[in-house]
Amino acid sequence: MMAASEDTVPSKKNQRYDRQLRLWGDHGQDALSGAHICCIGASAVGTEILKNLVLPGIGAFTLIDSANVQPSDCGNNFFVTEDSIGEPRARVATELLLEMNEYVKGDWLQEDIVALLRNNPDVLKPFTTVIAVNQDGSTVDILAKALWECNTPLLIAKAYGNVGCIQIVAKEHCVVEYHVDSKLDMRLTAPFPSLTKFMDSFAPLAEMEQVKADGVPYAVVIYQHLQRWCAEHGGSLPDSYAEKRELKAQIKAAHRTEAGSIKEPPLNLVEAGEKLNPSIAVTDGLANVTPLLERSRSNPLNSESSSFWIMLDALATFVETTGELPLKGTIPDMHADSDVYVALQQIYLDKAAEDLVSLSGTVSDSLQALGKPSESISEGELKRFCQNAGKLFVLATPKYDTPLTEEKAREFEEMLAQPNSEAAWLILLRAADKFHTAHGHYPGHFDEQVEEDIPKLKDCVTAVLDGFKIGAPVDDDCIHEMCRWGAAELHSVASFIGGVAAQEVVKLVTMQYAPLDSIFIYNGITSNCSQFKL
Repeated sequence: MMAASEDTVPSKKNQRYDRQLRLWGDHGQDALSGAHICCIGASAVGTEILKNLVLPGIGAFTLIDSANVQPSDCGNNFFVTEDSIGEPRARVATELLLEMNEYVKGDWLQEDIVALLRNNPDVLKPFTTVIAVNQDGSTVDILAKALWECNTPLLIAKAYGNVGCIQIVAKEHCVVEYHVDSKLDMRLTAPFPSLTKFMDSFAPLAEMEQVKADGVPYAVVIYQHLQRWCAEHGGSLPDSYAEKRELKAQIKAAHRTEAGSIKEPPLNLVEAGEKLNPSIAVTDGLANVTPLLERSRSNPLNSESSSFWIMLDALATFVETTGELPLKGTIPDMHADSDVYVALQQIYLDKAAEDLVSLSGTVSDSLQALGKPSESISEGELKRFCQNAGKLFVLATPKYDTPLTEEKAREFEEMLAQPNSEAAWLILLRAADKFHTAHGHYPGHFDEQVEEDIPKLKDCVTAVLDGFKIGAPVDDDCIHEMCRWGAAELHSVASFIGGVAAQEVVKLVTMQYAPLDSIFIYNGITSNCSQFKL
């Protein structure tokens, strides 16, 4: 047996990340490895989030926390030890987190984040994403405003008793790889010249020998029947359900059988009938991306424009010229003669490459005009952009302090009227922050003050409801529970929130998948999750 060459043996690093590479690819891993994450708060939630980022190979993290390790930390945080009580919690957690992955770098600061921002307003600008863990409402508000100005995503994560909460605040976050199933883009209803030439090179199936006819790809079968249909219907394509069913019946009737034969129809005819609707359906990609194209035209490029908007500007030019999106270049498997299928596949690949060259020229011109280096957008990056052109997505969340609209307020009233609604916990988390601002601690934090904190928390709940213009009340039992918890951080809740939050950070860093565009609430009492758009 021949030994594998060095080029074919995965590196130790690639072996470590093999499974996740199948989710977000080499380029996604490169983005992850190049990211620098700031986590503010080294409590159980913070270390759980960082653990789930260190393991898949985030490039670097900085952990900011002003506290020292307390005995209570040892009961819910696996990244501190009893021997470290009294030492900086950020340092202890960083040292233990770095033991989990030799390829990750970590740093720590024992500082109060508000004071840090006051002394250096730009301190958070170098980070890819900032995570605020169990921070009080006023601190989150300061962070959200500072990061909004520099367009750095902020992820807010909190574990409070049996409830957890995650929210992303992002002025603008662009997603190229949405990872949703898209419709087939075969262009059979509007074929490009090379595809038309290929399709017309086949004789009608009825005139071909049976063996050769059985090896024709179903795309050719559909094309031929479409041409016949258009000729008989004044150039109109089948549109209604009845018309498509009629065309499908014509394809089925094309099966040739000898007298008395019960031979099954060939697979290419079966596939043509099954794939007819998705093959001739109008793709929704252009409609999906049109608002973004219009936005790019209304906001001319400048030196601050990101790669996404430069490529989108080139896409807008391409669509204005051709009236369609660049071809993805992939086709589904088909029962067909191998040589014929490969030839058909190559036609789609060649057209996709042609579209890519067209966009590449426009991108190069834009980069030159903006004074940016030509290599700032790689061919691979532009190719992925073209392949996902119909599913481009820009997340723009409301600001952290955005008030509810009247419509949303009515929705919340309806949700609060339902038993066990997670909406009550969202209101209570905001009320607890208001309580903290007024009294310097969370409700129930001191055991001897639990009962006297209940009416104070009720006043805060009323203030939140009034601020949101919500007329429905919050259940008294939930208010009592909030005080009884005293802002305790349970590890089971922290672990769950840490997993979900880390997943959202990976989405933000890799620009893949759709991040949360709403407030995520986890109810550990009922094990239910809900999302609320403000």
